Amino acid sequence: MTKKFYFLILLIVGVFSLFSYRTFSLAYPLKNYYLTKYNALNNLIVEGTSAPRGRILDINGKVLVDNKGVNTIVYHKPDNVTQEKEIALAKSLATLTNYAYSYDSNKLKEYYLILYPNKASKLITKEEQELYNKRKLSKSDLLKLQKDRLTNEDLATLTDLEKYSSYFYYLMNEGYMYDNKILLTNVEENLYANIIEANLEGIFGEISWVRTYPYGDTLKSIFGTISNNLPKEKSSLLKSGYSYNDKVGISGLEEYYEAYLKGTKAQYKVVNNTLILEEPAKKGNDLVLEIDIDLQLKVEEIIKEQLANSAKMANTKYYKESYAIISDPLTGNIKALAGIRKITNAKTLTYQDVSINVIKNAYTVGSAVKGASMAVGYQNKVIDIGSTITDGCVKLANIPAKCSYSRLGTLNDLRALSLSSNYYQFIVALRVAGYKYSYNMKAPVTLADFNKYRSTFASFGLGTLTGIDLPGETSGLKGEKVAPDLLMNLAIGQYDLYTPVGLLQYINTIANTGTRLKLNLMHSIKNEDQVILENKPQVLNKVELEPKYLERIQEGFREVIKSGTGYWYVNPKALGAGKTGTSESYIDSDYNGTLDAYVLSNTFIMYAPYNHPKYSLVVISPNTSDLNSKNRTRAPINRLIARNINDFLFSSS
Repeated sequence: MTKKFYFLILLIVGVFSLFSYRTFSLAYPLKNYYLTKYNALNNLIVEGTSAPRGRILDINGKVLVDNKGVNTIVYHKPDNVTQEKEIALAKSLATLTNYAYSYDSNKLKEYYLILYPNKASKLITKEEQELYNKRKLSKSDLLKLQKDRLTNEDLATLTDLEKYSSYFYYLMNEGYMYDNKILLTNVEENLYANIIEANLEGIFGEISWVRTYPYGDTLKSIFGTISNNLPKEKSSLLKSGYSYNDKVGISGLEEYYEAYLKGTKAQYKVVNNTLILEEPAKKGNDLVLEIDIDLQLKVEEIIKEQLANSAKMANTKYYKESYAIISDPLTGNIKALAGIRKITNAKTLTYQDVSINVIKNAYTVGSAVKGASMAVGYQNKVIDIGSTITDGCVKLANIPAKCSYSRLGTLNDLRALSLSSNYYQFIVALRVAGYKYSYNMKAPVTLADFNKYRSTFASFGLGTLTGIDLPGETSGLKGEKVAPDLLMNLAIGQYDLYTPVGLLQYINTIANTGTRLKLNLMHSIKNEDQVILENKPQVLNKVELEPKYLERIQEGFREVIKSGTGYWYVNPKALGAGKTGTSESYIDSDYNGTLDAYVLSNTFIMYAPYNHPKYSLVVISPNTSDLNSKNRTRAPINRLIARNINDFLFSSS
């Protein structure tokens, strides 16, 4: 053999060896990758329909929101399933359920077109088919034409089995092909067993989870709701591993703490079109609240009692609801939160939980804001400790006289708070705007003057977000007009509107000598016995006011309870400090878009004991009295609610 031949042999062997080495070097490191791909194709894993969410508990461990497992029939589309097989499955389910599930007439038309394609094709003209072929009509255009041309006589030819099976066929083909489709839920045991024993292809049974509420409607609007499928506005959660058919919290605490409450769905392996459980569903984390359910129920009972008794009081025809919130003012933690509305008809009186309104609705709260108004006066150096003003009426040019509820004599800053003088605050407001009052004077004001008040009010918590752990909180409503009489109204709580939680943060800030704390419902989040998140007091800001002035406001609030307008609101054992508020406003009583009723609303805020606050309380009762009535009686509803809550809180003190 020649040298050339040996060289050729060696070259071939070398090239082959190099190719083999290269193939091995590429394939071996990727062995696991390709094995994973192979296994994924041959061992498809699918998720269950739902998982138990974490419970919601009160501060003492009592269960407020729990889970209940219900029998659920689910469909998972098998590989290469035909339309004919799915129609047969739907008919089997209709038979097993004894035609119990009503069909949709519009969907029935689509089902008819599927069952009878030859008849369906005759509902389209040759011209229309030609337009479709030329892409001048879409498939959906043809479907609409066919449905429009189907008559009731056509549908009447369908058998009951065909009609009722359309219900299941529609559910089997709704949404994404790869999703599990819930066909029936909360299924009775015998029916559940019959469907499972029928061994229908793609049909399996599962326990799905629904919420239960051991205390009925109590706090239900605060707990929130859960959607059965991922809403469009929550589509961003798809990036976090959610599926379109996932349940998700869409309001209240369920939404706010969704990331902690959601459970982990069961995992199933698909083997020969049969689902085999790989991993059972796992419950989400428990949410422990600061709420004391026993205190909560007592507050609700007190409100309901006044709602019922109000029917016997004069001028209360527009009174329908009250709100009460109790917190620890030194932490911002909420212990009870109640909003109750009465629903009346000719025979019965029922109640509706409207607690969520404490973050969403804003009210004219009246003189309750005067502690913050006094702070504006101190900040702008138009009054000082002990500054006196003789009560009277303010009369500005082209504006009716504005007065206190009676002539209160010469008042210092403490007495002005104690007796709730409007005139004192009117004079302070004019001074803040740069004016010394004289009869019938002109006093042009600017938005900057309003903002002096609003900025200080916000530093206390009024007219701003409190940071409470609930979605959808509003900050209240600000008046848009600028005028001197409106500035004076702002100073006495008769212009801007505030939320109940804003009032709570405001009274807490006064109790804390100017430190504003975030409001909070959550105490902790637990996984079994392990605490994974715990609430700690969070300082939002400190009011820019010297401590001596804040202490002066505290002293004024003590005088309100000791000998002023709040005397009958508080149990003397409580050693309370607080402020009353009364406001007048027009409401749309019949919801026709016209403000037609002139009403009185009442507010009360307090904390106690004043030397070491343990509780703070806000009570708001809108529309307690009809001011158009000739009867001058004013129902003491708000005072009775506040006093009864106080008696309960401090009866053992």
